[in-house]
Amino acid sequence: MEVQKIKQRFGIIGNSYALNRAIDIAVQVAPTDLSVLITGESGTGKEVFPQIIHQFSSRKHAPYIAVNCGAIPEGTIDSELFGHEKGAFTGALSDRKGYFEVADKGTIFLDEIGELPLSTQVRLLRVLETGEFIKVGSSKVLKTNVRVVAATNVNIPKSVKDGKFREDLYYRLNTVPISMPPLRERQDDIHLLFRKFAQDFAEKYRMPPLRLDEGAQQMLKSYRWPGNIRQLKNITEQISIIEKERQINAENLQTYLPMNDEHRLPALYTEHKKQEQSFSSEREILYQVLFDMKKDMSDLKKLVFDLMQKGGDSADLQKDNAMMIRKLYEDQEMDIVQHQPVKQPMVNISTPDDSVIQDTEVFVEESLSLEEKEIELIKKALDKHNGKRKYAAQDLGISERTLYRKIKEYDIG
Repeated sequence: MEVQKIKQRFGIIGNSYALNRAIDIAVQVAPTDLSVLITGESGTGKEVFPQIIHQFSSRKHAPYIAVNCGAIPEGTIDSELFGHEKGAFTGALSDRKGYFEVADKGTIFLDEIGELPLSTQVRLLRVLETGEFIKVGSSKVLKTNVRVVAATNVNIPKSVKDGKFREDLYYRLNTVPISMPPLRERQDDIHLLFRKFAQDFAEKYRMPPLRLDEGAQQMLKSYRWPGNIRQLKNITEQISIIEKERQINAENLQTYLPMNDEHRLPALYTEHKKQEQSFSSEREILYQVLFDMKKDMSDLKKLVFDLMQKGGDSADLQKDNAMMIRKLYEDQEMDIVQHQPVKQPMVNISTPDDSVIQDTEVFVEESLSLEEKEIELIKKALDKHNGKRKYAAQDLGISERTLYRKIKEYDIG
């Protein structure tokens, strides 16, 4: 049967290559008894393909059962799939046939197969390999002839690696893989689907169908649709009910599209973010201050050395040196170094023409005691906020409780 006729029969909308390829594989594998694993994101329409496979197989007159494995509690899923004997557990008042027994000679569709418990996976593997199963609470081996089609939106290879899914079961199910493309990879199909849903809801609610202008159509195509076809259908229904105007523009449409999709937002970059740091303790703050001081001193010494190499009169040298000092320490957060005593001994440098260049070399006498630096920073913070410890603690980046402890420990008045 032609692909277009299959689409009409099963209500499939779209003409993308990936969609047509998936339909073609389903039709080709249908006459066989091979297991099929359908993968794709949630909302892509995976549930249609097991029906195609069943209808084009020799089992089409036998039962077809769809089971959502993720919707069945772990404690009862074995009973649902394989049945149970009377008295097998509390509440088992009579014998019950499981889905595999009811679907004998037919097809069973296991949706969300990745949610199966490991113990149930062992039972399923035995059914796939031998066609045998045992009811819960029984010791009698039963036979079934069932075609299994499974679907999942979970990354099964990753689940295998994490120990959540049996590797042998994965290979047994994945005899023939069918991959469903997400809606964002079917951009030309998005407007077709919207028109189909709009027409359906117009008939359902007895109102004129929606129409999109060019801007709205482009916005519809450019949106990522994380919920795929299901999300598109829901939004189409919302607009059909809420909007009184049947002609929808981009501005109207935008109010219905969630724009907090993190995958489509560009990463913001600002230069100052490179130097942003978070400090978990006051000790880290002190370390950072010391490192910055050391870097500033290295920069200053390098500048002085470069000026000495190039030469020049002492007035220019002292002027440039003073400018550099102001530049290095203009940041108020580094004002702790401004109160340190500075010695500036004169250095005489002889040049070939016997001229003498007077230069200054800066030596900062500083204490590297962390305890003294802590005391100094705490005092400065308290002075800055007029003794209000709450705000001083916030300024220091520590908790108020830690500040109380430090004040008591260092006996700061």
